[in-house]
Amino acid sequence: MRIIRFFITRIFLKRWILVLGMIILLFLANYLSFTTARSIISTFQGYQEIETLNQEGTFVANLDPNSEPDFAKIKIDDTQKVYKYLNNNYTYALQANGFVTSLDNKHKMDVILNYINEESYKINQFRLSQGNHLNFNYKLNKEKIPVLVGAGLAKTYPVGSNIEITDPATQQLVNLKVQGVLQKNSYRSNFYAPNSKTYFNFSIFLPVNKEFIQRAGLDLHVDGLMDIVLLDSTKEKAMNVKEHIKENLGLEFNFFNQQENFKYFEDYYVNSLKIICTITFILLIIIVCLAIWNTLVSIRLMIKDFTINLLVGLSYSKLRAIFYSYFGILFSIILAIVFVITAINRYGFWLRKDSTFATYGIFGVISMDWMALLIVLFIDFIIGFTIVELTIRKIKRIPISVGVLQ
Repeated sequence: MRIIRFFITRIFLKRWILVLGMIILLFLANYLSFTTARSIISTFQGYQEIETLNQEGTFVANLDPNSEPDFAKIKIDDTQKVYKYLNNNYTYALQANGFVTSLDNKHKMDVILNYINEESYKINQFRLSQGNHLNFNYKLNKEKIPVLVGAGLAKTYPVGSNIEITDPATQQLVNLKVQGVLQKNSYRSNFYAPNSKTYFNFSIFLPVNKEFIQRAGLDLHVDGLMDIVLLDSTKEKAMNVKEHIKENLGLEFNFFNQQENFKYFEDYYVNSLKIICTITFILLIIIVCLAIWNTLVSIRLMIKDFTINLLVGLSYSKLRAIFYSYFGILFSIILAIVFVITAINRYGFWLRKDSTFATYGIFGVISMDWMALLIVLFIDFIIGFTIVELTIRKIKRIPISVGVLQ
């Protein structure tokens, strides 16, 4: 115990300003590594999810960012013409997210209504924890509309329960019947940024058929076009849709296949990753050099005390164990801080009642967060191993004898 106290107080923490600087750099390196690892994991998940769109004949719409749309001039008759044209000539996937409604629930979260047609539902391949999948062959205003609810609504609205609300899309009172419950943390990745996700724990998925689209309001019509996906189509036919939308709505749309969307994303994402990885690598090199230099300088300044410890039984194997214990505790504290920050960020969505990003887990921490923390732990292990082994090698080269005590 005296030996451990000696090394902590007289060697490791002797130059506390340098130690503090190293801890700050280590935290930055850990947090950058964690952020990068989590982003890569999220991107990989997004690529897997969207891969169903990455095939010939599939084109994803998006509003041209260089256009100047005037939504005030768009009329419901014009949007109905566009959807009539699509229904008669194309197979398309439609999903419109983000229609907020006030609905009582255990967590007092805003509930998001998401509208999805059958083709989009097939593409998303949602997994259920309870109940059955959606049925799109209902009669509007004659039958209860079957819906799926997110995991956060399952206790308040279990399978088989009825929900009566004013539908934001049609502005009519509708009766919904809960058909199934989505698995916890079900999500949808962005077509243009696969690392970005929207979570559905507090969402209701309402099936959309042609009759529903005809009776829906302008908001749903316009919102549905923003990410509409043409299936089994051609570039020429996609351009025809583009011209039809421009002619009727005055909106300038682009239609790209998913590979083009991926390429656009990768052009800026990969460059950002390179910059972050370069900064992290430089920080790690500085940390290794600073830790070794600080330890060696402290040992040289305390060479007499260090020599006495060697003479009374301290071996290099025990010295190595002390070093590993010290850096193991240091890295564990830094990793714990990274976890706490992550948990605060995740739990903050619950406190702010942000139903779009609220997730289930320990304080909301989800699987990709844990995977990223494991990657950071592995990096810390490599850094700790490098620091300890290089330091021990350097120490063995310090000339130590009884003469230093005189």
